[in-house]
Amino acid sequence: MPQELKIVAVYAALNALVLLVLAYNVGRHRARTGSLTPGATGDAILVRAIRAHANAAEYIPLAVLMLLVLALLSASPTLLHGLGAALILGRIAQAWGMVQAKHPNAIRFTGNLLTGLVYLVSSSACLYYGLT
Repeated sequence: MPQELKIVAVYAALNALVLLVLAYNVGRHRARTGSLTPGATGDAILVRAIRAHANAAEYIPLAVLMLLVLALLSASPTLLHGLGAALILGRIAQAWGMVQAKHPNAIRFTGNLLTGLVYLVSSSACLYYGLT
Protein backbone atom coordinates (compact mmCIF):
# COMPACT_ATOMS: atom_id res chain seq x y z
CA MET A 1 0.00 0.00 0.00
CA PRO A 2 1.38 3.45 -0.86
CA GLN A 3 2.71 5.50 2.02
CA GLU A 4 0.32 8.38 1.16
CA LEU A 5 -2.74 6.16 1.67
CA LYS A 6 -1.40 4.97 5.02
CA ILE A 7 -1.06 8.59 6.12
CA VAL A 8 -4.66 9.31 5.16
CA ALA A 9 -5.78 6.14 6.96
CA VAL A 10 -4.24 7.40 10.20
CA TYR A 11 -5.96 10.79 10.03
CA ALA A 12 -9.28 9.30 8.91
CA ALA A 13 -9.17 6.95 11.90
CA LEU A 14 -8.25 9.71 14.36
CA ASN A 15 -11.07 11.92 13.10
CA ALA A 16 -13.51 9.01 13.27
CA LEU A 17 -12.52 8.58 16.93
CA VAL A 18 -13.20 12.28 17.54
CA LEU A 19 -16.68 11.82 16.05
CA LEU A 20 -17.23 8.73 18.18
CA VAL A 21 -16.27 10.55 21.39
CA LEU A 22 -18.54 13.47 20.48
CA ALA A 23 -21.43 11.10 19.70
CA TYR A 24 -20.92 9.37 23.05
CA ASN A 25 -21.00 12.77 24.75
CA VAL A 26 -24.35 13.56 23.12
CA GLY A 27 -25.77 10.18 24.15
CA ARG A 28 -24.56 10.67 27.72
CA HIS A 29 -26.26 14.05 27.98
CA ARG A 30 -29.45 12.77 26.32
CA ALA A 31 -29.60 9.96 28.88
CA ARG A 32 -29.06 12.45 31.70
CA THR A 33 -31.92 14.66 30.54
CA GLY A 34 -34.16 11.80 29.42
CA SER A 35 -35.01 13.67 26.24
CA LEU A 36 -34.23 13.36 22.56
CA THR A 37 -35.23 16.96 21.94
CA PRO A 38 -32.85 19.47 23.55
CA GLY A 39 -35.43 22.25 23.30
CA ALA A 40 -37.81 20.25 25.45
CA THR A 41 -35.45 20.43 28.39
CA GLY A 42 -33.81 23.78 27.68
CA ASP A 43 -30.50 22.11 28.50
CA ALA A 44 -27.68 24.30 27.16
CA ILE A 45 -25.09 21.58 27.83
CA LEU A 46 -26.99 19.12 25.64
CA VAL A 47 -27.39 21.70 22.88
CA ARG A 48 -23.64 22.45 22.93
CA ALA A 49 -22.83 18.71 22.84
CA ILE A 50 -25.12 18.22 19.85
CA ARG A 51 -23.62 21.19 18.01
CA ALA A 52 -20.04 20.04 18.72
CA HIS A 53 -20.84 16.64 17.20
CA ALA A 54 -22.78 18.10 14.28
CA ASN A 55 -20.03 20.60 13.50
CA ALA A 56 -17.43 17.83 13.37
CA ALA A 57 -19.74 15.70 11.21
CA GLU A 58 -20.14 18.64 8.83
CA TYR A 59 -16.43 19.37 8.34
CA ILE A 60 -14.50 16.13 8.79
CA PRO A 61 -15.82 14.09 5.82
CA LEU A 62 -14.92 16.56 3.07
CA ALA A 63 -11.53 17.33 4.62
CA VAL A 64 -10.66 13.62 4.79
CA LEU A 65 -11.94 13.18 1.23
CA MET A 66 -9.62 15.94 0.03
CA LEU A 67 -6.73 14.25 1.89
CA LEU A 68 -7.58 11.01 0.10
CA VAL A 69 -7.71 12.73 -3.29
CA LEU A 70 -4.34 14.36 -2.61
CA ALA A 71 -2.87 10.99 -1.62
CA LEU A 72 -4.18 9.41 -4.81
CA LEU A 73 -2.62 12.27 -6.77
CA SER A 74 0.73 11.54 -5.07
CA ALA A 75 0.91 14.67 -2.92
CA SER A 76 3.91 14.82 -0.64
CA PRO A 77 3.74 13.02 2.69
CA THR A 78 4.75 16.29 4.37
CA LEU A 79 1.69 18.04 2.93
CA LEU A 80 -0.59 15.17 3.93
CA HIS A 81 0.78 15.07 7.48
CA GLY A 82 0.55 18.85 7.79
CA LEU A 83 -3.06 18.93 6.64
CA GLY A 84 -3.99 15.84 8.66
CA ALA A 85 -2.40 17.13 11.86
CA ALA A 86 -3.99 20.55 11.44
CA LEU A 87 -7.38 18.92 10.84
CA ILE A 88 -7.29 16.72 13.92
CA LEU A 89 -5.99 19.53 16.13
CA GLY A 90 -8.56 21.93 14.71
CA ARG A 91 -11.45 19.54 15.21
CA ILE A 92 -10.43 18.74 18.79
CA ALA A 93 -9.99 22.44 19.61
CA GLN A 94 -13.30 23.37 18.00
CA ALA A 95 -15.17 20.63 19.87
CA TRP A 96 -13.50 21.54 23.16
CA GLY A 97 -14.33 25.20 22.65
CA MET A 98 -17.91 24.38 21.62
CA VAL A 99 -18.73 22.53 24.83
CA GLN A 100 -17.52 25.41 26.99
CA ALA A 101 -20.15 27.61 28.59
CA LYS A 102 -18.52 30.89 27.47
CA HIS A 103 -19.01 31.84 23.82
CA PRO A 104 -17.27 33.04 21.80
CA ASN A 105 -13.95 31.69 23.03
CA ALA A 106 -10.38 31.46 21.75
CA ILE A 107 -10.27 27.67 21.71
CA ARG A 108 -13.27 27.38 19.41
CA PHE A 109 -11.95 30.19 17.20
CA THR A 110 -8.57 28.45 16.90
CA GLY A 111 -10.27 25.20 15.92
CA ASN A 112 -12.39 26.93 13.30
CA LEU A 113 -9.34 28.76 11.96
CA LEU A 114 -7.29 25.57 11.65
CA THR A 115 -10.15 23.78 9.91
CA GLY A 116 -10.64 26.70 7.53
CA LEU A 117 -6.92 26.66 6.70
CA VAL A 118 -7.09 22.92 6.03
CA TYR A 119 -9.99 23.52 3.64
CA LEU A 120 -8.19 26.39 1.92
CA VAL A 121 -4.86 24.62 1.51
CA SER A 122 -6.29 21.21 0.61
CA SER A 123 -8.74 22.62 -1.94
CA SER A 124 -5.94 24.71 -3.47
CA ALA A 125 -3.68 21.66 -3.58
CA CYS A 126 -6.44 19.56 -5.15
CA LEU A 127 -6.84 22.22 -7.84
CA TYR A 128 -3.09 22.38 -8.38
CA TYR A 129 -2.61 18.60 -8.65
CA GLY A 130 -5.80 18.21 -10.65
CA LEU A 131 -4.90 20.86 -13.21
CA THR A 132 -1.20 20.07 -13.68
